[in-house]
Amino acid sequence: MTKIFPIDLFIQAIEKNEFVQAHELLEEDWKTYKKRDMKRHAKALQGLINGATALALLHIKKRPHAYIKVWKVFEKYKILLDQIELENIDKFIEAKEILEQKNKILNS
Repeated sequence: MTKIFPIDLFIQAIEKNEFVQAHELLEEDWKTYKKRDMKRHAKALQGLINGATALALLHIKKRPHAYIKVWKVFEKYKILLDQIELENIDKFIEAKEILEQKNKILNS
């Protein structure tokens, strides 16, 4: 049986444009990294969380100014995914790429 990780559920949610729900799915991992003083790991997850939040602000809440501000956090921290070691890093990178694709679609 394959274990399902929060990042798997995050990917499923953003693929379905369930951005608010996606935001919640990585919160516990983000808090764990913060508590362990693993700042770059926490910031990498914060970037993904903010990416989902930004898309929720744009797509659901219709708040483009807030979207711009929050999307900048995603842009700032996404590079950390190339600098840290995470179990299932390929899935975190996939999540980043899906967020970028969704952003292009929603802004076209």
